[in-house]
Amino acid sequence: MSRMPGEIDALWNGPFSWPDYEEQNGLPGTPRCPGVYLQTFEYLSGYMIYGAGITRRTVITRFKEHSRSFMNGEYTILDPSEAERGVRKEIWHGWGYARTHRDLFEANKLEFQQAARQMLARLRIFVADVGTEDRVLERIEASIMNMLYRQPSPYCDIPDRGMKLTPRRPDEPGMLMISHSRVTIHGLPTNLEI
Repeated sequence: MSRMPGEIDALWNGPFSWPDYEEQNGLPGTPRCPGVYLQTFEYLSGYMIYGAGITRRTVITRFKEHSRSFMNGEYTILDPSEAERGVRKEIWHGWGYARTHRDLFEANKLEFQQAARQMLARLRIFVADVGTEDRVLERIEASIMNMLYRQPSPYCDIPDRGMKLTPRRPDEPGMLMISHSRVTIHGLPTNLEI
């Protein structure tokens, strides 16, 4: 979908439901394509990004993996009502904390899993089919996340930190991602250097 060399059109389709929550939120299912995806919460007549990711397979396959990680306590679980107000309120902190506090998660597993299900039902997914070229996907993901970390509050507050990102290397030519969406995705600029 490139316009000219060095430019990538990203048409953000959505919002879609997190897989297996379509009946709860009445949204269409996540499309079966590779590409870049945004996990968002509804916010101020639009959507605020919680995270960006990539998949070379299908988005739905990647989200099944994410679901398992949420249910196993590997990922951070947020209070979705607070996130929709622009406030990051953690119910469970995943990542490294989860590995060292496994006993705490196991003791409260049912409560944390219910909170994870509530969060997943409220996440809204946007997908851009921008091909499957590894470095392009990696650069888009890194550029979106690093841009979010530099945004003013609350846009910088909601995303998790510490993702393994692989941004543009000094020896790689610059590229420009041009975003298009029928709805407002707060904090995502129309033009983003990747």
